[in-house]
Amino acid sequence: MTMSEYFDEAPYAARITWLGHVADRAAALASEGQAQAVLTYGGIEGEDHGGVTRPACSRVSILHPRDTQIRNTRQLTILAAEQIDEIARNMGLDQFDPAWIGVSMVVEGIPDFSYVPPSSRLQTPDGATLTIDMVNHPCTLSGRSVERFAPGYGPKFKPAAVDLRGVTAWVEREGTLTVGDEIRLFVPKQRGWRPGV
Repeated sequence: MTMSEYFDEAPYAARITWLGHVADRAAALASEGQAQAVLTYGGIEGEDHGGVTRPACSRVSILHPRDTQIRNTRQLTILAAEQIDEIARNMGLDQFDPAWIGVSMVVEGIPDFSYVPPSSRLQTPDGATLTIDMVNHPCTLSGRSVERFAPGYGPKFKPAAVDLRGVTAWVEREGTLTVGDEIRLFVPKQRGWRPGV
C-alpha cells in the first residue's frame, strides 16, 4: 500500500452485496437487482438517475431554482447492509429489500456508513471509483415506494431510516461493479471544520 498525503485507506474488509438499476423513475422508484453494473462518467449505464448533469430539485432549493441544470452528484445511492438491517428492525420488519427504495449499491463491512466523510472514495479491484458526495436523508417519496411492497409500513420508513439512509455518489473513474467485489474505502486527510477558532 502506498502512502498519500491526501487520503488514508480505511482498515475495513468491505464488499458489494447488491446492485440495482432503475429504468424509469417516473414509472417506479424501485430498482431491479443485477449481478453487474457498468459505470460511465454519467453513472450506471442505462440507469435513470444517471447523467453528468441533472435538474435541481428540492434538496438544493436554497441554492438553485427548481429544474436548473447542475452537476449530477447523485448518480448512485449507496447503503450499508448493516444499516438496512437496522432500518428493518426500526420498522418492525423481518427484512427490508433495498430494491424498494431504488438503491444502486449495497456494501457490507463499513461501520457508520451513512456518515463516511464527503469526498471519500470507494474503489473496486479493477479501479472503478465512486466519490461520495454526502449523506442521503430519507424522504416520503421512498416511503410511498415502500408502501407498494409492504402495505402499512410506508409511513414508518422516513423516521426509521434517519441517519441510516446511506450516501449519494458520482463516478470518478469508469469501470465495472460486480456483486461480491471487494470495495476499498479511502478517506480524505483533513481535520473537522472549526469556524471561529
